Amino acid sequence: MSASALPSDDVLAAQAHAVAECLLARGLSMVTAESCTGGWIAKVLTDIAGSSAWFECGVVAYSYEAKEALLGVQPQTLERTGAVSHETVVEMVSGALARYGASVAVAVTGVAGPSGGTPDKPVGTVWIGWKRRGGYARAELFHFGGDRDAVRRQTVAAALDGVRRILTN
Repeated sequence: MSASALPSDDVLAAQAHAVAECLLARGLSMVTAESCTGGWIAKVLTDIAGSSAWFECGVVAYSYEAKEALLGVQPQTLERTGAVSHETVVEMVSGALARYGASVAVAVTGVAGPSGGTPDKPVGTVWIGWKRRGGYARAELFHFGGDRDAVRRQTVAAALDGVRRILTN
C-alpha cells in the first residue's frame, strides 16, 4: 500500500470520534486488548476529551504470559495456534470484555514486522476481534502491506471501523 493510501492521523481521529459518538448515544463503554498495535487504538480513542465517559481501559499484551494473565487466553490455545490466530484473538476479546466491565471490546494480534513473519503468517498478517456484551465474538483476518508503521496504522483503522460497524448494526 502506498503511503498516500494509508489512513492519516486525521482519518484515525475521525474514526475514533465516530466510535465515541456511537458509544455515547447508546450509553456504552469499551475496552481494547492490543498486541501488535501497542496501545495505538486506546491512544486514538483517549485523545478525545471526555473519553473517560465511555472508555474503560486498554490492555497491551505482547507476550504469551501477558495474554494469559491479563486477558485469560488459555496456554493451550497459544501453544496450539500461536499468538496470531483466530482462536487467540477470540479469547483476547472475550477475556477483555469479561475482565474489564465494558460493553464492547476490540482485540488485535498480528505480525507488524519487519521480522517475525513465517511462510504461513507473513509480516502484515493481523487478526482483529470484536465483541459486544451478551453477543458472540467476531474475528477477521487481514493481510496488510507496507512497513511496521503501515501495518499498525491499517490495523488501527480496521479495528475502529469494525467497532463502529458492530455498534450500528
